Amino acid sequence: MSLNDSISCSGIRSDLIDALLLDLIGPNAGLGNPQEMLPQSPSRWYLTGFLVPTEADEEQRCDPTSNDDLDQAAEPAGLDDDKTPEKTAARLSFLPSSMGMSVLIPPQIENLETLVRYGEYTRIEQDEGYTGPQQWRRIPREEHVSLNVGNSTPGNGKVVVPNSRGVELVWSVRRVPDTGFDGGLPDGTRSLSVFVVNRRKPAPDEIRDEGFIFQVDLELQSEVSFVPRPNLHSLESDDWDERVADLQYRDAFEFSVGHSVSTDSVTEQGECRLVRTTWLPTAEVERVAPAKKEGVTLDMGLLSVLRDATDAQAQLGQFVTSYKEWIKIQGNSLDRLSTRRRETAQELLHRANLAADRIQSGIDLLADPQCLEAFRIANKAMAAQGRRRLALQWNKLPEEITPTWHPFQLAFILMNLRGIADPASDDRELVDLLFFPTGGGKTEAYLGLAAFTLVLRRLRNPGLSSAGLSVLMRYTLRLLTLDQLGRAAALICALELERQQDVEKLGEWPFEIGLWVGKAATPNRMGYKGDTDPHSARRKTIAFQNNDKKPSPIPLEECPWCGTKFKATSFQLLPYADEPTDLRVTCANRRCDFSQGNSLPILSVDEPIYRRLPCFMIATVDKFAAMPWTGEVGGFFGRVDRADSAGFYGPCHPTEGVPLPVNRLPPPDLVIQDELHLISGPLGTLVGLYETALDELSAIEIDGKTVHPKIIASTATVRRAQNQIRALFNRRDVDVFPPPGPDIRDSFFAETHSTEESNARKYVGVAAQGRSPKVILLRVYMALLGAAQKAYSEAGGKKNAENPADPYMTLLGYFNSLRELGGARRLIEDDVRTQLSGRGLRKRIGETEGLFLDRTIAYEPVELTSRVSTDKVSEAKRRLSQLFKEKDHVDVAIATNMISVGLDITRLGLMVCFGQPKTSAEYIQATSRVGRDADRPGLVVTILNIHRPRDRSHYERFTAFHDTFYRSVEATSVTPFSPRALDRGLAGTLIALARLGDSVMTPPRGAIEILIERPRLDFAVDLLAERALETHNNRSSDDAKQLQLKVHDQCKDLLDEWSRIAKELHDVGGALQYQTETGGAQRLLYEFLNTELKTLPARHKKFRANRSMRDVEPSVNLWLKTIDGVDIDEEEQDS
Repeated sequence: MSLNDSISCSGIRSDLIDALLLDLIGPNAGLGNPQEMLPQSPSRWYLTGFLVPTEADEEQRCDPTSNDDLDQAAEPAGLDDDKTPEKTAARLSFLPSSMGMSVLIPPQIENLETLVRYGEYTRIEQDEGYTGPQQWRRIPREEHVSLNVGNSTPGNGKVVVPNSRGVELVWSVRRVPDTGFDGGLPDGTRSLSVFVVNRRKPAPDEIRDEGFIFQVDLELQSEVSFVPRPNLHSLESDDWDERVADLQYRDAFEFSVGHSVSTDSVTEQGECRLVRTTWLPTAEVERVAPAKKEGVTLDMGLLSVLRDATDAQAQLGQFVTSYKEWIKIQGNSLDRLSTRRRETAQELLHRANLAADRIQSGIDLLADPQCLEAFRIANKAMAAQGRRRLALQWNKLPEEITPTWHPFQLAFILMNLRGIADPASDDRELVDLLFFPTGGGKTEAYLGLAAFTLVLRRLRNPGLSSAGLSVLMRYTLRLLTLDQLGRAAALICALELERQQDVEKLGEWPFEIGLWVGKAATPNRMGYKGDTDPHSARRKTIAFQNNDKKPSPIPLEECPWCGTKFKATSFQLLPYADEPTDLRVTCANRRCDFSQGNSLPILSVDEPIYRRLPCFMIATVDKFAAMPWTGEVGGFFGRVDRADSAGFYGPCHPTEGVPLPVNRLPPPDLVIQDELHLISGPLGTLVGLYETALDELSAIEIDGKTVHPKIIASTATVRRAQNQIRALFNRRDVDVFPPPGPDIRDSFFAETHSTEESNARKYVGVAAQGRSPKVILLRVYMALLGAAQKAYSEAGGKKNAENPADPYMTLLGYFNSLRELGGARRLIEDDVRTQLSGRGLRKRIGETEGLFLDRTIAYEPVELTSRVSTDKVSEAKRRLSQLFKEKDHVDVAIATNMISVGLDITRLGLMVCFGQPKTSAEYIQATSRVGRDADRPGLVVTILNIHRPRDRSHYERFTAFHDTFYRSVEATSVTPFSPRALDRGLAGTLIALARLGDSVMTPPRGAIEILIERPRLDFAVDLLAERALETHNNRSSDDAKQLQLKVHDQCKDLLDEWSRIAKELHDVGGALQYQTETGGAQRLLYEFLNTELKTLPARHKKFRANRSMRDVEPSVNLWLKTIDGVDIDEEEQDS
């Protein structure tokens, strides 16, 4: 196979798939030499695609390595990884003897034409004294067989394939019962299953492969169309998401299902008359892209100079006009739908009309001078950060770039303006869910809204009264948090430069961004001389100043404004290096706006964050477990009353600063929850419980109405979002944007590009019955890495600066657990690396040019998992973005679900997914990391374990699943008031409400004040009980009312016990603090595994709380030892 004609990335991708097919299966469908000669037996040369005789003995039917697994000693899952799944017991796996498929046939079919294609190999006898390799010659076979399937009577049949020496076609015909549903199967439809079975007489062991048949293919051809298999799962469902799926996928049909193999259906105009089996199924997932719209100004620069409301309507009004026209056209095409589907479509269009009205409402709001000015400055800032970011990405000057909005981004901002600007608006309590495929631009949409929110607060509140936390952006994964920090930091830099140019308008307090996450990512303490904390800012800064090759003290390696790498002089510990209170960051580039005296507006250490209260904060959700432990967290909700040039102070620091002109700062205006689907399971359950405190502490009363922050969320995979949002945020109204249309390919703001219009991501399935996962992974990795090397060399190698093979020179491996990843790491470092160096020698007899070239890969693959430090994660991301010609390129990267969000590297084009991920959402998110650039289309090879029922199903229905895999996204589970959640989180939530909601109780030793404040804390009891009722699926049920009463009683009991503890201490002159901070006083809160509790009365155990919301299901490894101390390994335990 020559790659000389493959001048594009898509051509090279096709060559990689062909190389994989020829290497794992053999000559097929015109590929390869049908009369090839192999230097070893074909069952060793090929991985799959062959059938062994049914009567072969166990030795012939078994691969001796079939139970070798990718396994190593179990490791506990980290914060960013799923926990390690249980290992199943090993069972003997046989190589297959049959394969086939099932189709649905109409009643008029009596005969079907079948084509059986295979290859058989014969060992060539050599003369005595021959010392070369074995030689096996392929003989291609192709036979047509007519099947008589009758016209109505069920039955079975079989026939020997001519000239096959015992290969049989076996079939079964069954009646299909009437579904009873409108849109079901036609009357008389029958199910036909056809199998190819190898019933040859087994050959002697030394030539056993002469009894096998290889590259087996089966085709069925009919004169009339096969009957499409309808998906009736959603047809009569009352679930809204199921109804929408039924409507949108009404034309997505499945015509065949494989058995031990996959299938391919050839369709024309909705009909299918030819189906065939395939051992290497492929599927293309079409690209969904933002739609382009005419007549609307999308240029951020032009929008930053809008003159007035009339100008705004002229520039933006076409949005609404065009959208309404589209809605009308869609409504005129519903007549052909069934009644139920038409009702669903009409409801979708009604929701689209509401969205159009909200967009118009946002345009109308620009008649308000302050809103118009905030909108202009927000666009100006977004344009400035866009120029900077894209200039670095595209290697251009900022002045050469014209940043523009995608229509859906600008529409999303406009429709949310009123919810931000008018706290009394109904939109304020509405949660807007931005639902768009990965890589579509969701981040810019909510950053634009954040910019408007920040500026409007400055315009409406003069002086220091506008300071404090305004926008809170929350994530779940460290990788995602770090990725978004750079983009958001650039926006804050742009806003800060605007403020410096007009302090009178935008206030005296700087725009700043804070990163509030765990100590694995940022220093949580400043530290001091003599401090032994290795994670302190002082320790990390001094280490970097002494050697700037060490990790940066903050999770950024370069200036977010100009891209210059930080140097030792970039970080200053102030006011004194021995006892710093601030970490100041400046750019090393003297031409940068944030060099020398003008520091970057970035805060990444908890202590300065609590004091300076950045207007924009990026945080991980689990960090909010700190609320009951740390009184300074109250400052995030505006609960401060004094300030000086260094920052703001509340009840924890009563002697600092001077009184503010107002009694408190405003609470947050906007909460952004990115990747909503990740707030689920145990983590989402605790987040939902703690959210009760966060929501209450963020509330403020305006004109007699309680106002909460506006909440927006985003995701690319969602199911039953309304239930999840109600459980998390206690908001009952949810709007998905863009609203889906009746046609899944067009929602006005998004459109699906066909494979002819735009390169799609291509998925390839690999499964091999009877082979070990270890062998399958080894063969796939070597084939892809070796074929990519050949493509790269033939396209000019490193001399070609735009080598089209570059996206496929880095293989990104995805694993479902750390255990599997650890085993694969050993395999890559040993077998893959060793064998790949001579892979170019793998040639068939007579071949002058093989499929591969020799390749030397780095000894250690790059790893992206929770066990890797933050600085190494940042370094890995930088290296992954490097072209292969660079010195520090990456050959192989291995990762867990940590990469499913937050890895936005457009260069990556090749992924191997080992095993079907636990959820479809995870599969979609993880595999979307490659092929983000349409000009560098992605290739995802999914290795499926055919011995696992779920993996087998995905393999046998590979194309059909990928054609509709957004339909398979699972609903998430969030149960914040379940019994175990209350055990884990109720005490922490209640204490957070009491401590941060009552300034008297906020200081470290304020816990004793419950003796006076107890009557005022009944609000927390009532709040939590009411929240339990509100988030229940059925508020009027007896179960909901019993839950409300249970939570009320538990909260009351906690407060009463707290009072008793405080009274006992007060009576003996003691003090009570929340945690050990000031010494001497008894503490109220304890971690769950704190050993001090053993010596205290039982009531103290009621006041256990998590330091992190991920402390839910700790993983503990157990090693069994015999009496003499010898370890018992897992294999022995399973036996």
